[in-house]
Amino acid sequence: MTWTPTAPPPLRVAIIGAGPAGIYAGNILARAVQDAGGEVGIDLFDSLPAPYGLIRYGVAPDHPRIKGIVNSLHEMLGSGTIRFIGNVDYGTDLDLADLRAHYHAVIFATGAIRDAVLGIPGIDLPGSYGAADFVSWFDGHPDAPRDWPLDATDIAVIGNGNVALDVARMLAKHAADLLPTDIPANVHAGLAGSPVTDVHVFGRRGPAQVKFTPIELRELSEIPGVDVLVYEDDFPRDESSEESLAASNNQVKVMTRTLNGWLTREPTGASRRLHLHFLHSPVEVYGTGSVEGMRFERTEPTTNDGIRGTGEILDYPLQAVYRAVGYRGSALVQVPFDEARGVIPNDGGRVLGPHGVPLPGLYATGWIKRGPVGLIGHTKSDALETVTNLLEDVDLAVQPARPPADAILSLLEARGISFTTWSGWLALDAHERALGDSDLSPVLRERVKVVPRDEQVGIAQGGSLVSS
Repeated sequence: MTWTPTAPPPLRVAIIGAGPAGIYAGNILARAVQDAGGEVGIDLFDSLPAPYGLIRYGVAPDHPRIKGIVNSLHEMLGSGTIRFIGNVDYGTDLDLADLRAHYHAVIFATGAIRDAVLGIPGIDLPGSYGAADFVSWFDGHPDAPRDWPLDATDIAVIGNGNVALDVARMLAKHAADLLPTDIPANVHAGLAGSPVTDVHVFGRRGPAQVKFTPIELRELSEIPGVDVLVYEDDFPRDESSEESLAASNNQVKVMTRTLNGWLTREPTGASRRLHLHFLHSPVEVYGTGSVEGMRFERTEPTTNDGIRGTGEILDYPLQAVYRAVGYRGSALVQVPFDEARGVIPNDGGRVLGPHGVPLPGLYATGWIKRGPVGLIGHTKSDALETVTNLLEDVDLAVQPARPPADAILSLLEARGISFTTWSGWLALDAHERALGDSDLSPVLRERVKVVPRDEQVGIAQGGSLVSS
């Protein structure tokens, strides 16, 4: 990617969303402009007081390898080329007119944090939950309830992706084994009181079509005090299935071998069990007043990795259901939105208005651009595409002047917005780490996450240090 700088004023860009997508976009943009000998001012806004988005609030606390991504994101924000401004909500604290008045371009990187819909009867019964809401709770999201109803002994998790495994693992795991993580105190207390004995994970397709990763799957067998169970009836042995498996990639073959190996493993008699069911298509959640069970139709594989119903109906007595069938983006004020796909309509990151015409100065990256698919590597390449197109569009020679860089901070102060900064995050980060290393913690922990928003903001702004 190349870009030829023009005369001042320097390029000014706002990025909405301080998760990996927004941080990668800011880092790529800063390096590209600086390598070309130009100047750029980048402000990274987030509605939360702390940065890192789903890495902080969407990854299970017992995933230190994934959370290690924070180290590289920390370096990018700590370099001084990107200014973090947290606890600022786009659409209420700032609107599009404000951003256009202060920046040459705006990149939306707000992700996808709503649960996709599972349209079956009974899905809205009490005791039926979205995975995204549960993840927000166990990750200590400041806008999530502090308490979660954990009173079921038998639970269903619908979905065959990594989020489904995260939810199932957190439900099945003994709370004491989560203490070394950054799990908030209220979450640990809630999980410690759970009476759960059996967690069932259901997928519509066969074992060779799961969306897990090998690491996620392998971690299931390493949960202390939990037996993982699979069932022979869920493993198709027909010629078409064997041919499909033979033509699959190595990752699928590794996971299939792992799952087949569990068929012959004897249960240990653990107090909790995690069941993996395949070829089960959800039909309905049933119950009088609350969840009492779930009904499925047995499926079978067809050509080209398809499935079809067999007419066989299977009922499972349950008291709770968690749907983990995907995430979905949310509409933003004054920004076009594709309701069918749950994304901002765009062409290579250029936001499209009526009749598919790009809207000058507006861009998108990450899941709000392409939908909730792909891993961190996809996020980097996605940001590169968006930033490349942004720089192709920019002509500073004809751009009107913008207010001084600190004018946006003055505007927020005038509106009474208690925004946080990078130095404030460093103070909050240090405070959480100190809580993990204090005598109040029964085990040595990297950190104890502060949950309430006002406490996070108070610590970040130098207020009294309080524990959550």
